[in-house]
Amino acid sequence: MKIRQREGLVAYTFLLPALAIVLSMVALPLVMSLYLCLTDTRIDRPGKFIGIENFRFLWQSDVFRTTVYNSVLFTFASVILKLSIGLGVALLLFQPQFKNKWIRAIILLPWVIPSVFGILGWLWILDPLYGSLNWILNHLSFSKIPWLASPFWARFSVILVNTWRGVPFFAIGLLGGLVGIPKEIYEAAEVDGANPFKKFWAITLPLLKPPLLVITLFSIVMTISDFSIVYILTRGGPVNATQVFATLAYQYGLSGGKLGMGAAISLFMFPFLLVSAVIMLGIISKGETY
Repeated sequence: MKIRQREGLVAYTFLLPALAIVLSMVALPLVMSLYLCLTDTRIDRPGKFIGIENFRFLWQSDVFRTTVYNSVLFTFASVILKLSIGLGVALLLFQPQFKNKWIRAIILLPWVIPSVFGILGWLWILDPLYGSLNWILNHLSFSKIPWLASPFWARFSVILVNTWRGVPFFAIGLLGGLVGIPKEIYEAAEVDGANPFKKFWAITLPLLKPPLLVITLFSIVMTISDFSIVYILTRGGPVNATQVFATLAYQYGLSGGKLGMGAAISLFMFPFLLVSAVIMLGIISKGETY
């Protein structure tokens, strides 16, 4: 028992630096946000306690309701696309003919290059007048598309860029999960006469579920809080058609100087993330084992 207690003490000692980082980088800002969202604090003056007035004002705002819709649409569509395409790419890279380090390096490029550089490249590609995408469409005798000037196409564009950037994260993460599945299981299935689709549905997908759900959860967190893609491409426009929680919080909290309002907007993301985490971690706890 003394040895176990000593090992436990050593383990907690090693965990202290990580705990200190979590408390200083996560817990403290969260507590500050909880305090600020209940006040009318501005950059130029300390605020007074106003209760839930910030939340009441936001919920009565058409712009905020549009932001909620945009954030859910942006997150749901982007994650579904990244999951679908990333899984397909992972299955492709798992094939012997694609086990080349250069192919995998190219697949990783959208994820590893600085996000600002990649997004600025897309800003040039999607430019309505001088962008390369409209140049190609024009030479193919198609009409030019107002990628960032129309509400529909602006939403489509930010989802497209987020998907482009996030697919490698899914692909490489799921490829690691595929490599970890024992080959003996597939060999036994082949002996039983299982076809490729049956092997994927009955073996690959169930055994890939834990890493798949963890990666999806991380992607939901990163997508719903994404700031750079929307801000660089559209600034939340046109007519707030691409406004999301992060950009609206920046607009109120930093550009507008209303720190209390900005904190309230940021905290609206918390229920979405909490529900997603509880659902996915619950599914993971019942995951397949081998």
